[in-house]
Amino acid sequence: MANYKLQINGRSYEADVDPDTPLLWVLRDNFGLVGTKYGCGIAQCGACTVHLNGNAVRSCTLPVSAVGSGKVTTIEGLSADGDHPVQLAWDEVDVAQCGYCQAGQIMSATALLNKKSKPTVAEIENAMNGNICRCGTYHRIKEAIVLASSKLK
Repeated sequence: MANYKLQINGRSYEADVDPDTPLLWVLRDNFGLVGTKYGCGIAQCGACTVHLNGNAVRSCTLPVSAVGSGKVTTIEGLSADGDHPVQLAWDEVDVAQCGYCQAGQIMSATALLNKKSKPTVAEIENAMNGNICRCGTYHRIKEAIVLASSKLK
């Protein structure tokens, strides 16, 4: 066990966990940040996507020891009121069906738009590749990302 001091959603947290504990479980089990979902456990579905220093990462395979002094953002930290442009676009387009993958989808989309505010459809498809939606709402996901990009300041 080791003590880790983490910066998550602009706040400081401490966890006494094994170094190889996936960040996902530290977020959920130690800090109660349950918006980030477990999907596959092998970084293939994207349900567990969070930001580490602004980059989309799969928290189910990222050991807490690899976070270091990095800044983690979860879906809870994206916006206090759910009014981030990507979240608003998700609602406007009515993307979610079951909703399970949506936090990871939104985090991947936000990371893309933070790097490129007006991505092409090909860039959206490339950035979202690996985020699986079992309900098949891929068309609406792309539509929401395009809508969000038009609303970014």
